[in-house]
Amino acid sequence: MPKRSKPGCCVNPEQFFSSFLIKIAVNKTTLLFTVSLALLAACTEAPAPAPEAPAPILQGSQLRFAPNHPQLALLGMATAAPGKAITVELPAKLVWNEERTQRIYPAFAGRVMAIKADVGQSVKSGTMLAQLASPDFGMAQADTAKAGAEARFSQKSLQRQRELFEVGIIARKDLDQAEFDAARTQAEIQRTQARTKLYGAGSGGVNQQLGLLTSINGTVVERNLNPGQEVRPDQSGPGVPALFVVTDPTSLWVQIDARESEIGTLKVGSTFELVVASLGGQKFEGRVTAAADYIDPTTRTIKVRGVVANPNRLLKAEMLATARIERQLGAGVVIPSQAVSLLGNKHTVMVQTQPGVFESREVTLSYQGPRDTAVASGLEVGEQVVSENMLLLLNEFRGAQNDATASVKAPASPDKQALNKPLDQSNKAQSATNNVANTQPYQAKP
Repeated sequence: MPKRSKPGCCVNPEQFFSSFLIKIAVNKTTLLFTVSLALLAACTEAPAPAPEAPAPILQGSQLRFAPNHPQLALLGMATAAPGKAITVELPAKLVWNEERTQRIYPAFAGRVMAIKADVGQSVKSGTMLAQLASPDFGMAQADTAKAGAEARFSQKSLQRQRELFEVGIIARKDLDQAEFDAARTQAEIQRTQARTKLYGAGSGGVNQQLGLLTSINGTVVERNLNPGQEVRPDQSGPGVPALFVVTDPTSLWVQIDARESEIGTLKVGSTFELVVASLGGQKFEGRVTAAADYIDPTTRTIKVRGVVANPNRLLKAEMLATARIERQLGAGVVIPSQAVSLLGNKHTVMVQTQPGVFESREVTLSYQGPRDTAVASGLEVGEQVVSENMLLLLNEFRGAQNDATASVKAPASPDKQALNKPLDQSNKAQSATNNVANTQPYQAKP
């Protein structure tokens, strides 16, 4: 029986040599690929980084930028203009003209039976807007009817008393009493008829039909009742909507919230320009009709009322608008409001004295509005001030000031202190030598 050879005890030389050559070829390929990548990386040079812009330099009270500094392109400049006149913008709101508006409330309690008018309908004076069934108004009609009957009876009684007096049957005092009763009943019927006529009732007797009438020409702009609704006269007053509101929309009131400094400009009879943003900035001309004599404690503003014509009915009540007025200024200049900063209780501006050179300057204001500001002192006509990104420049200026202050107050470094110590020791040694040289030796007397 032949002997089996152990696995791995002998290797075929041809197979061993072939595998060795394959490994060498793979290693050469890997080495060549690595070397190629290294050479490619060495040949490709990284782009040089862009040089950083130099920091601005603080010289005295001026901040200097290098020419063509990138931050200079971010700053917007404005020229100080002569302070002749300035446009002041104030918030305003449109409301109904109360001189041409009627709010209708019920004079008697009742139930709505019919509605004769609706919102948007044009009406004339005396037009019935709604009809109520009112027992209380029926009592007023009954009082008028009774007063009429009493008046007719007193007139007949007076005529009879006069005839009897002429033939001497009654005394004079009886005739006087009859005349008094007739006059009293006549006054009573006039009072009751006027009352019922005031609320739209004629002489048709007692029907308890109360009509809600308008006494002005205009348009129905509000209706706050429905058929069958119960109404009462105590449901009226502030905070309670009227049953009907009739007004003339061709004329509106403008309520302006004026600052304390503008009360001298908004005098009665002065004109203003009204701009409504919702109408594409369309402008209307208004006139001031009244101004309050007190300041609103909540808003610290003065209520000013004006009137504006609205023939095309483009303006609507409760619209928000802006009232523009021209305010005359005295000496000084005008700059944009965004060019002014408040530091503590002082107003400052950044002035460009030369191209790329800026300084912070304190100014005194005579007027400050949302768009323009009037400077009374500290700035001359024609000077350039920073109006855009002013806070960016101001931060640079304050940072440069802080750095300069810190460098002045900073103590000496440890290296400088170590260098100063040998100098101090040598100075002390030299001082001691001089003292010894100047000292005279002691000589004893013979």
